Amino acid sequence: MATKNIMIVGVGGQGSLLASKLLGRLLVDEGFDVKVSEVHGMSQRGGSVVTYVRFGDRVCSPVIEEGEADFIVSFEKIEAARYVRNLRKGGTVIVNTQQIDPMPVIIGNAVYPENILDEMCSKGVNVDAIDALELASQAGSAKACNIVLMGRLAKYFDIPYEKWEAAIEKCVKPNFININKEAFRLGYNH
Repeated sequence: MATKNIMIVGVGGQGSLLASKLLGRLLVDEGFDVKVSEVHGMSQRGGSVVTYVRFGDRVCSPVIEEGEADFIVSFEKIEAARYVRNLRKGGTVIVNTQQIDPMPVIIGNAVYPENILDEMCSKGVNVDAIDALELASQAGSAKACNIVLMGRLAKYFDIPYEKWEAAIEKCVKPNFININKEAFRLGYNH
């Protein structure tokens, strides 16, 4: 199997590291060679966080170069726009429609860009937008946006639903398994 590349991008504190851990666990359990690399920005202050997940028969490097990502899973719209250059032609951006104002917007030095997703679509980008915050809240915790997005990503894979649930059980603290399973289900069925 040719190597597949997934970027998980977001803002510090959104759970992108748990999402990459879940995805990595699932893919290892499926028998793939998997490389995961975390690139932290100023995550403690709401800065950009990027995780690379590469898998296939044999993967040498964890880094995804510009134009190589098959999927970008974005926890926020600006982060999708920031990293869309890494998407390969024909790839897909799965994006949470949530807006998190970056510091320049918060302090009044910039304005949050309008129509980010429409602009990406107009440039031929495959955008799969989902209100992950709303679905996570329905599942019982607004913090489960990351798992809602993993549920949406799962629709693009031929890996049985039960195996994704098993990976959730391995990666999530026992007290939060049921909420995360529900968040996954809502993202998967959206």
